[in-house]
Amino acid sequence: MRFDILTLFPDMFGGPFDESIIRRGQDKGLIQIALHQIRDYTVDRHRTVDDAPYGGGAGMLMKPEPLSAAIESVKKLNTEAAVLLTTPQGRPLTQKLAQELSLKPGLIIICGRYEGIDERIHQHYVDHEISIGDYVLSGGELAAMVLVDTVTRLVPGVLGSDESALTDSFGDGLLEYPQYTRPPEFNGLPVPAPLLSGNHAEIIRWRREQSLKRTAERRPDLLTQAVLSDKDRLFLKTLGVSNVS
Repeated sequence: MRFDILTLFPDMFGGPFDESIIRRGQDKGLIQIALHQIRDYTVDRHRTVDDAPYGGGAGMLMKPEPLSAAIESVKKLNTEAAVLLTTPQGRPLTQKLAQELSLKPGLIIICGRYEGIDERIHQHYVDHEISIGDYVLSGGELAAMVLVDTVTRLVPGVLGSDESALTDSFGDGLLEYPQYTRPPEFNGLPVPAPLLSGNHAEIIRWRREQSLKRTAERRPDLLTQAVLSDKDRLFLKTLGVSNVS
């Protein structure tokens, strides 16, 4: 998987991309990350990337010419790559969307700045507009980091076990079950008996029920879209949850 990131602040990515899972993916040759300074695609001596919006209003907009030149240049490196724009107006980033993006041959991510970018870039180049939440950041760089991390985890071979990505929260539409490790008792709190039983079927049942319980308590909205079995629905009814299909 190749990530090409178009940004005015490439130095922001140094720490996050040089550590942990993302670094491991690069070292294994499973992902490639290239940072592109948008100012390098300007043609005036001041390297201007913004201008006032037509019709007036507060703030400045990113000009279309540098972005267009940057996108077209980077597209030549990976002609099948999808072009993404990080924006509060975009589709919310979910695990399902991350899985869809992980199947793309590459991602070109535009990091917006100022009050946004010229609408003609949206119309002509952008395949997907993506938001990481209902709030406003100073720019798209932090959102791009989140996006790269989320997708990287789903690239086969990046994690120590591919099963890890499948059992993460939201992997099956539910929140993850509680996790425990040694010692068997800590501050008077024991590890739940099913996890110590050695009975694999019992462990699977307990984890599923705990996942359902935690989701019902913390994110009941997820239950309307999760794939549930008859056993799941029966268990949810014991919790007082009945409005699930």
